[in-house]
Parts: sequence; structure tokens; C-alpha cells
Amino acid sequence: MFALALAFSATAFADGPPVKKSKNGICHAVGTTYYSRTKHYTPYASMAACLNSGGRRPKR
Repeated sequence: MFALALAFSATAFADGPPVKKSKNGICHAVGTTYYSRTKHYTPYASMAACLNSGGRRPKR
């Protein structure tokens, strides 16, 4: 699954994915405070997809 996520992120999102789920399970959308700081993540096409995968919204 990790290889699939890497292939998906490299081809589908030239400027970065719309949502990044951090290794701690927090979903960061484009434009949020920690989006650009999140380096180790699983990419998602939407916040709903990230949340459905078991992620959660940031507390702030």
C-alpha cells in the first residue's frame, strides 16, 4: 500500500496533494497551518477520504 501511495502522489499531484495525513494520523488540507511542514505523509484527494481512512482533523 505504501508503494501505491508513493506512485499516486508522484503522478496525481504535481504541486502536492490536496490533503496530507501525517504519521500521527492528522489530516492537513492545503492552506492550513501545518500543511507545508508535514513531510512524512499519506496523500489524499479530499478531507473526507482522509477522515474515512481513520485520520482526524487538527485541533486548531
